Amino acid sequence: MATISPALLGEFQRIVGNGHAFSDPDMTATYETDWTRRYSGSAACVVRPGSTREIVAVLSLCNAAGIAVVPQGGNTGLVGGGVPRGGEVIVSLTRLTDIADFDLVASEVTVGAGVTLATLQDFAREHGRAFGVDLASRQSATIGGMIATNAGGIRVLRHGNMRAQVVGLEAVRADGAVIDRLPGLHKDNTGYDLPGLLAGSEGTLALITRARLKLIPTFAARAVALLGLESIDAALDLLPRLKSVGSLDAVEVFFREGLDLVLRHTALAEPFTLRYPVHLLVECAAQTDPTDDLVVALAGAAFEDSAIATSRPDRERLWSYRERHTEAINAEGVPHKLDIALPLPRLSEFAPGVRERLAESVPEARAILFGHLADGNLHVNVLGLAADDDRATDVVLRYVAELGGSISAEHGIGIAKTRWLTLTRSSEDIVTMSAIKSAFDPKRILNPGVIFPASEGYGSPIRAQP
Repeated sequence: MATISPALLGEFQRIVGNGHAFSDPDMTATYETDWTRRYSGSAACVVRPGSTREIVAVLSLCNAAGIAVVPQGGNTGLVGGGVPRGGEVIVSLTRLTDIADFDLVASEVTVGAGVTLATLQDFAREHGRAFGVDLASRQSATIGGMIATNAGGIRVLRHGNMRAQVVGLEAVRADGAVIDRLPGLHKDNTGYDLPGLLAGSEGTLALITRARLKLIPTFAARAVALLGLESIDAALDLLPRLKSVGSLDAVEVFFREGLDLVLRHTALAEPFTLRYPVHLLVECAAQTDPTDDLVVALAGAAFEDSAIATSRPDRERLWSYRERHTEAINAEGVPHKLDIALPLPRLSEFAPGVRERLAESVPEARAILFGHLADGNLHVNVLGLAADDDRATDVVLRYVAELGGSISAEHGIGIAKTRWLTLTRSSEDIVTMSAIKSAFDPKRILNPGVIFPASEGYGSPIRAQP
């Protein structure tokens, strides 16, 4: 059981208020287990600052005492990077909920790290704008956490990931120093791009407190197509046609075994009369109805069946077949969630190949795949194994490295993939990243064990097979 001295807890309470610093296990429990239910640990206490000034004071105190800190946003991460490993102080950023300085001309807004994606989307919509990143966890995922993990989601194809949305940042280093790159400029070549570096750093360099974000126009019309296909190759063959459509907003792929789970755990009906091995969901968005452009792009293409929707209820119904994969998978048990990226030509090899390799090496494992086809990003969800059984992880990530891919496309390394980092990053890469970590956080108190195992700065290498 992690412990903290009454005096130190009292200092935290003095800084943030009695109700926002606590060590009672009944109160810390919800902060100590992540969304996947695979990763959990005991926190010394939870501290919930309400301002940048309070974060400065909390981190200064922790740094002086050499106390490890785990930053936490909405706790929707999937690689264990936002929960304690053993006695750290959790610094929750969910109280940083200010939204300010909306600029209609620049189409930008400044938001606190604790603002949820859904809240930002609502704000943007009220002001005739939208936000370029969307995730199924939009109700809980916070902007600070999304930047810290460089979240992607379903619209990276058109708008880019979180790093591409960030104009400027405010963050606090481990020693309490504030990095102030607000409001931010689109053109600013005065040295290193610190916001770009902090995006994707997983809370290991500094705690992001506020962000200046760009917004995008609201599209007045959308069209969604769901296609039934015989193979992943057929889906890939459609991509050049689809990418010729200027209004293309999303291209999602899922497979029969995943759809079967969705149908089992929801009230949705089979989308087509016949059953198909692969399904492709395509969305276009524009100021005028993009349906004709979508139909023209698909004319003469090789697919087995299709459904097209333009009204919001019908579009949402088609999207449900894809978006409800996560809840259906979780209903089957605790999944091992592996998000990977591959060069597009290797996806046709990987999709059947990973199932074959798992069947040979870990026959009790069930792999459910879905993902963002145009980005080369698949989510491999493995069911049937104990939470601490990493055999399937080893098989999948080694295969990804063999095919020239990335072992993490969106979710980050966290603590889940530290052992495998050297499969796709060279020792020179890792030494350089570790040096950057030490420059920002000399005592290495921020999120120890994330990206780099805490015991060594970076871990014992696992090399790709020749």
